[in-house]
Amino acid sequence: MASVPLLTPSTTIAASCRTSSSLTHQLLHLSSKVSFHTFPARNHRLITKLNVSSPTNKPATSTTSKKPIEEIIFFDGGAHYGDLLANLLLGFTLLWLPLTLAAVSRAFYLRYRFTNLRVTVISGLTGQDRSDFSYKVIKDVQVVPRFIGEWGDVVITLKDGTKVDLRSVPKFREIAKYCLSMAEKPVVMKEDSTGPRGF
Repeated sequence: MASVPLLTPSTTIAASCRTSSSLTHQLLHLSSKVSFHTFPARNHRLITKLNVSSPTNKPATSTTSKKPIEEIIFFDGGAHYGDLLANLLLGFTLLWLPLTLAAVSRAFYLRYRFTNLRVTVISGLTGQDRSDFSYKVIKDVQVVPRFIGEWGDVVITLKDGTKVDLRSVPKFREIAKYCLSMAEKPVVMKEDSTGPRGF
């Protein structure tokens, strides 16, 4: 009776290593016998010189570009958290529920950004709705305090007559003064004289 060799994982690995190394050796031996013909690299591009001169009637200007103005953020944030909290508390009544839903959407999907160059309103689920306008187009800024004056609405009137209503803005008085100063208008805010309104 002939004995059958027992195959263990170590013997199969050793056998596969021997076959792979012998195959590699044979391939290297064959590749050394094959001759490769190399072609010399040729560059046939034509070199063209282009002489450019400035017109004689205009003085040459320097090509140094001005450094772009850096955008500095004055305020970047969403609606005031007090607006959301007050509307959530009053949202338990069925009558106040639509206003609560509006406050929740403002809290999660609305951002205001005031920089030294422009005003930006970012809204939407992913922030895809974006409105930008420069301070140069601002005609007037009004504020309407809410609650006890903790937050308020900023109503910006543009030169073309468009009114931009920014609701539940924290630090609304400082932001309105900043907008007027950047628009180079006299800093005289028009505030609603009846005092703070609802939420």
